[in-house]
Amino acid sequence: MVTEKKHVCPWWLCFTFDNPLRRLIHDPEAILSPYVRPGDRAIDIGAGMGYFSIPLARLVGQTGQVTAIDLQPPMLSALVRRARRARVAERISTHLSAPDSLGRQEPADFILAFWMVHEVPDQRAFLTEIRRMLKPNGSFLLVEPVIHVSGKSFQRTLETAKEVGFLLRERPKIRWSHSALLTGAPSNS
Repeated sequence: MVTEKKHVCPWWLCFTFDNPLRRLIHDPEAILSPYVRPGDRAIDIGAGMGYFSIPLARLVGQTGQVTAIDLQPPMLSALVRRARRARVAERISTHLSAPDSLGRQEPADFILAFWMVHEVPDQRAFLTEIRRMLKPNGSFLLVEPVIHVSGKSFQRTLETAKEVGFLLRERPKIRWSHSALLTGAPSNS
């Protein structure tokens, strides 16, 4: 569900877009701060080398926790090194996902999937798993690159998200991206 290896951005290519110049386009704190609070439990799916995980760890503060999930061990190793240098390693736990499952079920206040859902072969199963991981009042920020994902394709992803129980809360403006902030639909019980 997460991805097949042939669809995954190679770990060595991440240095080209996981660098300080990217902050001019995608400032993690500006993107995430409206949705993350101190004490939150956050999950970064497709965390790579920690471009968003490390700022998430700062935003959740000393009482919060971030789980960084990725399919590639070299990404998570680099993330751990970077988190130590940033002095937030104690707030971040890493998790190596399987190709067909995230493998995490703990409830989260905030979940991020930034520029990675287009790599997932079974988006319905992926979104269903995310929905199960989200606390009742939690938020899921879904962001896809306009370069790889057409508006029509992103709309199909949003329709799938709605079918598995998400509600569209807002469409934040994020450069070079299609984006949606989703919440869980109230249960019918």
